[in-house]
Amino acid sequence: MITGSSQGIGRAIAYRLAQSGADIVINYRSNAAAAEEAKASIEALGRRCIAVQADVSKEEDVTRLFAEATKAFGPVAILVNNAGTTRDKLIIQMSLADFEHVMDTNLRAAFLCTKAALRGMMKARWGRIVNIASVAGLMGPAGQANYGASKAAIISLTLSTAREMASRNITSNALAPGFIPTELTSVVNEQQRQYMLDNTPLNRFGTTEEVAAAAAFLCSPEAGYITGQVLAVDGGMSIHM
Repeated sequence: MITGSSQGIGRAIAYRLAQSGADIVINYRSNAAAAEEAKASIEALGRRCIAVQADVSKEEDVTRLFAEATKAFGPVAILVNNAGTTRDKLIIQMSLADFEHVMDTNLRAAFLCTKAALRGMMKARWGRIVNIASVAGLMGPAGQANYGASKAAIISLTLSTAREMASRNITSNALAPGFIPTELTSVVNEQQRQYMLDNTPLNRFGTTEEVAAAAAFLCSPEAGYITGQVLAVDGGMSIHM
């Protein structure tokens, strides 16, 4: 299951995991057409796939999402918490609604989905959880107090889950992407884009496929001895600044 996977990084991860042999649960909140396109691309690989509409910041939607996934494929063995949003403003201009919306979509959703997935994983004594954090959670950029705080909290959630679930052979890791051109980042203006590029040692932006490759590795049997780690897929941005 990959939350927020009708487009962008989530869609690329879903496709890459399907290439690795997984059956896929596409989750989306509002873009049904994009979700159906993602579903068709995965089925074209010969894998089974369902697309389920759910707002994963709502507990009742998460319960329904996991019920539909379990009915289709059995308990979720791999969970990628990818759903996310931004409402960038300086703190002095940020409303409480702006702050809470980002925290709910990014952090609350990851908590609810992790908790729901763990029941089946604990019974199976195997599971992979990958949380999509961000370099914003490592660096605290200006204008992203809500987004950066949510991603820093996701990193902490990742570590706590790793400690609590290690005895059940369930790993929990996080990816911290740098600037990846997607619909979510399309609102960033040219000046901001150039600033981030100037502070990325590899001197280019990343791709959704590169993030997906890292996620696929953390979900693979080869990563069975890796847990509680945060892997920055950022071209060196987090070390440069």
